[in-house]
Amino acid sequence: MIATLRDESSCTQLAEAIRLACVLEASAAKPGNVHPRASFTDLTFDDFVRSADAASPALAHAAQLGVGQAVFQAVEATRAVITSNTNLGIVLLIAPLAAVPLNRPLREGIGNVLDRLTRDDAAWVYRAIRLAQPGGLGTADDQDIANDPTESLLEVMKLAANRDAVAAQYANRFAWVLDEGLSFLAAVGQDFGRHWEAAIIELHLRMLAEHPDTLIARKCGESVAAEASRRARRCLPELVGLPLESDERTRRIAEFDQWLRADGHRRNPGTTADLVAACLFAAIREQAIEVQTP
Repeated sequence: MIATLRDESSCTQLAEAIRLACVLEASAAKPGNVHPRASFTDLTFDDFVRSADAASPALAHAAQLGVGQAVFQAVEATRAVITSNTNLGIVLLIAPLAAVPLNRPLREGIGNVLDRLTRDDAAWVYRAIRLAQPGGLGTADDQDIANDPTESLLEVMKLAANRDAVAAQYANRFAWVLDEGLSFLAAVGQDFGRHWEAAIIELHLRMLAEHPDTLIARKCGESVAAEASRRARRCLPELVGLPLESDERTRRIAEFDQWLRADGHRRNPGTTADLVAACLFAAIREQAIEVQTP
């Protein structure tokens, strides 16, 4: 999709890469999530597409604006067109990745971006979180979102890393995104164009199996989040040896999807979806996959 990110149009092309990653993530029928054939009472696939359109330009300017301000502008632009929180996690994950200089691989550049985050970045992110109003956020003894931060964005993310998978990426220097997600998509490689949806679903299952979804944990408790991961792990061995797209694969994933959607969609693995979007952006940005808009 992106042959070369030329200097004179790098922000435009970077914005398109971000938008494409977000649309791809929402387009795949991942278990428990919104997609073109499954909506929630307050969220539809079109909401996610409009959110991607709104947020991507600000995120593409993260290097110029700073990570924190880019996060705020992306959330502000999203809230201007969508009243629900559709993309806070995605925005928080993609902003640091988008700030890495385009002439450096993400693995080499992300550490420098994170180490240079400031208290001002944290203040902008706190404003963005208050504006987005994510569900089930709760409170913290130190650096609570209701107060002004006194530490850098990296430091406050480290404090939340044990209870939030997005914050954990800042703490572990995006290991899940780059070492797990990007590596998986790079292995898919040229086959991604023909099997993009099956590959995204597989990535979603792998991430959920390995890392209990922290949105599920906040809404339903850690035991339910752990059960979701156990069910995802049970899916994966069963899928080994099956074609990327087959009736049997579809049936087995559908059973897991039904369980996640029970209880009024409270088991929605939304944080896992955010991680998948970030992985897709990383793969597009690093030219590990070639894709077209679904």
